[in-house]
Amino acid sequence: MPPEQCHTDTEACAQHIAERLGPDLRIAAPLGLGKPHGLLNALYRLTKADSSRSMTLYTALSLTRPRPKSGLEARFLQPFLDRHFGRDAEDPQYAVDQARNALPPNVAVHEFYMQSGALLHSGSAQRNYISQNYTHVARDLVVQDINLLVQLVARRETLQGVRYSLSCNPDLTLDFLDKAQAAGKPRPLCVAVVHPDLPYLTGHAEVAQDFFDLELQPEAIAPLFALPRQPVDLAEYALGLHASALVRDGGCLQIGIGALSDALVYALLLRQHNNVNWRRGLVAIDPRGATHALATRMGGLAPLEAGLYGASEMVMDGFMHLQREGILKRRSWDNLALERAASSGRLSGQAPGGHYLRGAFFLGTRELYQWLHDTEAADPDAIDMCRVSNVNQLYGDHQALASLQRRGARFFNTCMMATLFGAAVSDGLEDGAVVSGVGGQYNFVAMAHELPDGRSALLLRATRKVRGTVETNIRFNYGYTTIPRHLRDLFVTEYGVADLRGKTDSECVEAMLAICDARFLDALCAEAKANGKLAEDFQIPEKWRRNRPDALREALAPLERKGLLPRFPFGSDFTEVEQRLLPALSWLQLASASWRGRFTLARAMLQRGSAVDGEAEALVRMGLVGQGPLSERLQRRLVQVALRHVAPKA
Repeated sequence: MPPEQCHTDTEACAQHIAERLGPDLRIAAPLGLGKPHGLLNALYRLTKADSSRSMTLYTALSLTRPRPKSGLEARFLQPFLDRHFGRDAEDPQYAVDQARNALPPNVAVHEFYMQSGALLHSGSAQRNYISQNYTHVARDLVVQDINLLVQLVARRETLQGVRYSLSCNPDLTLDFLDKAQAAGKPRPLCVAVVHPDLPYLTGHAEVAQDFFDLELQPEAIAPLFALPRQPVDLAEYALGLHASALVRDGGCLQIGIGALSDALVYALLLRQHNNVNWRRGLVAIDPRGATHALATRMGGLAPLEAGLYGASEMVMDGFMHLQREGILKRRSWDNLALERAASSGRLSGQAPGGHYLRGAFFLGTRELYQWLHDTEAADPDAIDMCRVSNVNQLYGDHQALASLQRRGARFFNTCMMATLFGAAVSDGLEDGAVVSGVGGQYNFVAMAHELPDGRSALLLRATRKVRGTVETNIRFNYGYTTIPRHLRDLFVTEYGVADLRGKTDSECVEAMLAICDARFLDALCAEAKANGKLAEDFQIPEKWRRNRPDALREALAPLERKGLLPRFPFGSDFTEVEQRLLPALSWLQLASASWRGRFTLARAMLQRGSAVDGEAEALVRMGLVGQGPLSERLQRRLVQVALRHVAPKA
C-alpha cells in the first residue's frame, strides 16, 4: 500500500507530524548525508516557538558548512563556500545552535559521532554525547521510545508501483526497525523525504512502497552535501606509500576518510600503474627495509592482478578511484557455496552477479554520487549498500560467509595519537572532551583479530603543530584511549610501520620509537626507561635519527620533481588562483600563532619587495584592490608578504 499521505510542502508536513504525534517528538535520523535538513529544521522551528513542546533527536554526523572567521579567512572561504555548497544550501539549524551553545531548553540532541572537532566547545553536545560502537546504536535506540524516523531517500516509479531506496543510509534504519519489532515496541512514524539527486541503489537498500507512512517530496530542496577534495602533503604521501605495501592482492579493503586515506588510495594507484616509481619511492623512505619485510610477509610489492574487494562502513571517493583504475574488482557473492568456489579458484570468471563493494553509508564529492548512479545503471549488482551489522561485524548467521568474503582483509583507519604500548587515541581527549566518536573503528580493529589473515592498520602523523609548536603524536602514555593496548596491531606513520601484534611491551616500545619523529626520541626513550619498559642499556639506533621532515623531503624529491606527488591528487574544487593562495594563507596562519612567527611577519611587512607571478590576480580574488580603509590595506600587505614568502625561489 502507498504512504498514508504525500506532501510537497515541508512546513505543512512538519505541522502534520506534530499534530499526529503530540507535544513530545523523539526522533531518529540517519548519520551524515541521509538527514533531511529541511524537515528537521521545520520541526525544530515548531518546537522552539512553543515551550510546551519538546524535541529529542538521536543521530550522528550532523554536517554543517564551515563558518569562517571575519577578516582574511572570510575573504578567502566565503566565495568558495557559496560556490561549492551553493547559496541555497541548508544546514541543520539545531547543529548550528548547538555549536553556539544556543539550543533551547526543550530541545536535546544526542549524537554518537560528531563532525570532527566541531563541537569541542559545545557544553550540551559534550554532555549529551552517547559513546557507542556503530553496531550497537540500533540496539540502544530501541529503549529510547522513538516515535518518529525521518530519512532522505531516492524514489522510483516501477510497473509494480513506487519503490524507495535508502540509498546513502541503510546502515541503521533496517536494524533499528527490526530490533524494535522484536522487542515489542510500537513502530515509529516513518517519513521518507525524497531527494531527486540521491542515487537510487537497489539490493538491500531498496524497500517497498509501504515501508514509509508519509512521503515528503518538496518542490524545491537544497543540494546534497558534498565534501571538498583535500590536499595531500609529503608526509601524508610517505605514509600512504608505507601503508600501500601492506595490501595483499585478492584481499579485502576498508578505508576511512581524509587526507591520509587519500594518500593510501593514490599510493595503491601508483603501485598498480607506475610500479617502478612506486618501488623507488618506497625504497627511498624505507632505507632500513622494514616495510619491505612486512610487504613480503603480509602485503606485496607487485601490481594487484586479482584486485581487491571493498567492505567498508563508509563508501567514499577512494573506492571510486580504485574501481576506475581496475583495482577494486574482486567480486563476492552472498552464497556460501559460490564464495567457497571463488576463494579456491574454482569459480568461473563468467559467474553471474556478485558485488565488489559493500558499504553501510556513503559520503563524498558530487563525482562520487554520480559514479554511484552510473554504476547502478550499468551494473546493479556491483555495489551493495546494506545494514551496518552486515559490514562492521562477523557475528550472526553470516559469519562463515563474511569471513570468506573478507579474506586477506586490511582495515585502515586513522587516529590522533598512539602510545608506545599500542593503544590508540582516535576520538577524544584525556579531559573527557569528545572530538568525534568511536564510530566503527573498534569494530574493524576487533574484526581484524578474529579473521585468520586480517590485519588492522591505524594511520597517524608522527607530529602535529599546536600554537606554532611541534608536538609528538606518539606518547609514552595518555589519559584516554579508543583502542586498548591488548588490541594492538599495525601502526603507520610517515616514517614506517610498527607491527605490534603478539609483541612484548618492550618490543612494542622499540617498534613505536622506530617510527616516531627523531626530535622526540630521547625524551620518549628516557620516559620508557624510567618506567621500567626499556632496558637501561638500550641505545637508540643511529638510523632512527633520520626520521625528520627534511630527510623525508629529500627522499621524496625525485618523485615530486616528476610530478608524481601532486598537492591535489584527485583534482581540486579550488581555482588555480585559490590554489596559489592556500599555501600563502596557511603560512600566514601559522606565523601568526607564535611570538617568533609574528616578529618574522612584522619584519617582512616593513621590507619592500617585488611582486611575484599571480600576485595581482590573488589580490583581486581576495577583494583587496584599491585604497580602502586602513584595515583593508593591512590585510592586503599581509597577503602580499605571504605570497612572496611561499613563492618558488629563483
